[in-house]
Amino acid sequence: MSTAVLKTEVRLFRREPGALFWVLLFPTLLLVILGSIPSFRHHEADLGGLRTIDVYVPVAVLLGLIVGGIQAMPQTLTGYRERGILRRMATTPVRPSALLSAQMVVYGGAALASALLALVVGRLAFDVRLPEQLFGYLLALVLAVLVALALGAVISALSRTTKIAGAIGSAVFFPSMFCAGVWAPVQTMPDVLARIVGYTPFGAAAEALNRAVAGDWPGWTHLGVLVAWTILLTAAAARWFRWE
Repeated sequence: MSTAVLKTEVRLFRREPGALFWVLLFPTLLLVILGSIPSFRHHEADLGGLRTIDVYVPVAVLLGLIVGGIQAMPQTLTGYRERGILRRMATTPVRPSALLSAQMVVYGGAALASALLALVVGRLAFDVRLPEQLFGYLLALVLAVLVALALGAVISALSRTTKIAGAIGSAVFFPSMFCAGVWAPVQTMPDVLARIVGYTPFGAAAEALNRAVAGDWPGWTHLGVLVAWTILLTAAAARWFRWE
């Protein structure tokens, strides 16, 4: 990956107020809004003694990487292809693959920064405990970022235009948010539904993060689901991706 290409992509990302807001700030803003609801700060027996705001911190962590990987990155890459930027890069010493790698680093880094911001605000503003199994939490988080980027690469591969990328991204975005627990935390789902969601990329990520927060190992099943999805989606993206 070219350092110059990475610096350029970082500079372009910083000039996009929409991406900065939705990827970096919106998840934490949503967390603050939910934490401002008095009932969300009460301990609930249905949540094992946790508060609603406690279970929404992992959701906020996942939301940033879902937005970045599924909606923001595919439209950027598809826009580059649509405008012929990738085709022109193929005739220069800088390979198009350098641009793809830089995009993944930029949006992956933004997702991790968003996750850190949500954790810090959750702790300082609402006294949400930090992950007790730190290594397991970081491992699950990195795998979740990778699977989001791999899914975004598949959307980019399937989209000829930015409009198509936006449509596919939106179609994938809302089920992904449901599986991550945006509308209903995984802990509150019926057992059958929770098991099904646990085999989706972001459902498995939500389960892994929740276990790590509680001090338990994320679980090899959940981590295995994330690895399997990452491999499958990466292979699909490599098979279908076109530079022109």
